[in-house]
Amino acid sequence: MTTFRSGFTLWKMVQEARELTEEVRVREHVDAVLDIMGGLGGTYGKGRPLVDALEDVAQEAILHADFALAQRFQRFAAYAGGTLFLEILENYYDDDARQRSEEYMRRMAVMGADRAVAALDVLCRDNPDATAADARALFSSLARSADYLSLGDGEGGIRLSTREVRRLQQFGHMEIVLRNLPQPASAEAARIMNDALADVDAGMLAQLLELRARQAGLVALRSVVDDPDSSESALHACLKNQEWIFGGAYVAELARRQYTPETILDIPLLRGDGSLHVVELKRANIKDLVIRPSGHLMLGAAAHRAVSQAQNYLRALDENRPSILAEHGLDTRRASATVVIGHPRYVTGDVTPQEVAETLRTYNTHQTRIEVITYETLLDSASRMLALSSARQDAVPDEEPMHD
Repeated sequence: MTTFRSGFTLWKMVQEARELTEEVRVREHVDAVLDIMGGLGGTYGKGRPLVDALEDVAQEAILHADFALAQRFQRFAAYAGGTLFLEILENYYDDDARQRSEEYMRRMAVMGADRAVAALDVLCRDNPDATAADARALFSSLARSADYLSLGDGEGGIRLSTREVRRLQQFGHMEIVLRNLPQPASAEAARIMNDALADVDAGMLAQLLELRARQAGLVALRSVVDDPDSSESALHACLKNQEWIFGGAYVAELARRQYTPETILDIPLLRGDGSLHVVELKRANIKDLVIRPSGHLMLGAAAHRAVSQAQNYLRALDENRPSILAEHGLDTRRASATVVIGHPRYVTGDVTPQEVAETLRTYNTHQTRIEVITYETLLDSASRMLALSSARQDAVPDEEPMHD
């Protein structure tokens, strides 16, 4: 069951975000959000219409290549749809709230350091000959014991409020981040790292972080594909906002997934020329992806059903092109589609991976608007793209180029 959210903070953030764009169409969609939310008090429009309106703003911003504003409204929609906590939203877009959060974390860090000193004092008092190894063992045991501590909710216990539970979740996320930070081997190494970060090129750092995020996303997708029990929703979760995986022809994933009453698209992508491309996702574990009923290889029933579904989506988009263009500013005439289905590892019937690839290649040769690929093809293609990106990052000249 969806838990819709809204309130004064979101209303204020939407108003402030309106001033970040001069595009008339984007502002019109923002005004539609504010109309739904109303004025001070009340429910601030909490519900599905508000989520849809916020997603419409994100889509319009994408169409105007304002990806930062699009991401902002996608997060607004995630909060309104119940999948993002308000505290996380505030950390992104409320400077005062972020400073309060940082101050709280600093105080908690100081408190933790004080407790660590107290624990070391007790260790040294009970064991004057204690070594660094003893201190490490002490803190390791404390860390392991923390997993078994609980506050309880019976008599004499403490019942945490929802906000406090969320705060603990934030600390959990912060712990994951801190664990992955590189640990300098010495004070000198720490100083060198600090100096290097002070002089780092912001653009280069952003590219490296993006590359790291893409590598992590690809690892996550591969893990889900390798699980024979993975559902379509699990695969969809790994591919959400990962349009780069489908190739450089796509500039963004559109926020809105439904453009006609009968079609809900898995992943709607925007091409560089402004046209729509539909990605339809199916399970990776398809045993009859390719079959050999009479000596010749052909696609099985699951693949044909997926292609028929994509055909119906494209037909609906073609037939509703005028209304979609008027309501959402997206031209869906002659949209195209990719069906991602199956993996050669799961195909039965003595069909080799090469035969799977050849069968799909033959099938796609006779298609004009729909392409069928496997998750193996998708992963291999994305891996090659990452390898090229990594090579470009590494190919930094050691010296200045010579000039005549």
